[in-house]
Amino acid sequence: MRAYVFPGQGSQFSGMGKDMFDASSEARDLFAQANDILGFDISETMFEGTDDELKETKVTQPAIFLHSVILSRVLGESFRPEMVAGHSLGEFSALVAAKSLNFEDGLKLVSQRALAMQKACEAQPSTMAAILGLDDAVVEEACAKIDGIVVAANYNCPGQLVISGSVPAVEKACAVLTEAGARRALLLPVGGAFHSPLMEPARAELEQAIRETTFAEPMCPVYQNVVAKGVNDSATIQKNLVAQLTAPVRWTQTMQQMIADGASEVIEVGPGKVLQGLFKKVDRQFPVSSGSMEVE
Repeated sequence: MRAYVFPGQGSQFSGMGKDMFDASSEARDLFAQANDILGFDISETMFEGTDDELKETKVTQPAIFLHSVILSRVLGESFRPEMVAGHSLGEFSALVAAKSLNFEDGLKLVSQRALAMQKACEAQPSTMAAILGLDDAVVEEACAKIDGIVVAANYNCPGQLVISGSVPAVEKACAVLTEAGARRALLLPVGGAFHSPLMEPARAELEQAIRETTFAEPMCPVYQNVVAKGVNDSATIQKNLVAQLTAPVRWTQTMQQMIADGASEVIEVGPGKVLQGLFKKVDRQFPVSSGSMEVE
């Protein structure tokens, strides 16, 4: 079975999407729609913006979503997903690819999500850190014993878990986990504590927007971050999408479940190759590739 996966925040780069814009009239139409929906020229920032400009929350998340969704459209007849998943933000791209969300609604939700997360970040100083070289259970146990808010946030692959929470609690966890034998405990240059209880204000704001948006039954199972298994029911998809903001991204478990459910190849659709690398950490021999557009 052919699985398509869609990357999350951090995969952006200056010039992203320009090749599709130049080669495809459909891509040009979608970029124009996006500029109208967002109320600013995101295509210009994607094509010519600096790294700092692309890191702005209102730009980063819509830009990655746009790149991923437009690429899935210009893949042509070769795009035939039998299962899909997306890492954090990428879950919205996956839902559009599976025809559970339409393009316009998906972009609006991603924009609202980005702005709500930014507000939550500004409300309380918070951060994230990557912990390398320890079993998940060791990291979880250490976090549970630390005063303050610090939780497992991104299960990226075996031996790589990102923690999230208040600055003092994350710093304390890094010290404890280094002592416990972590190969690295590295604070990440992020705006706040994504996928932690500190995102509750954003979750409440996004919940209203998701409730007001129409979701259809997807054309194939969508492996959602919160449950790490394929979901086909639109009401469940909405519920899991809301929970995702404060719950961990179970990407390790998602990859393992997709393989167990019969995925025979994985194609990453969007900027970068991060997810291909993570699949290789689960199974070095597993066939992974990047989606590449068909030019008429």
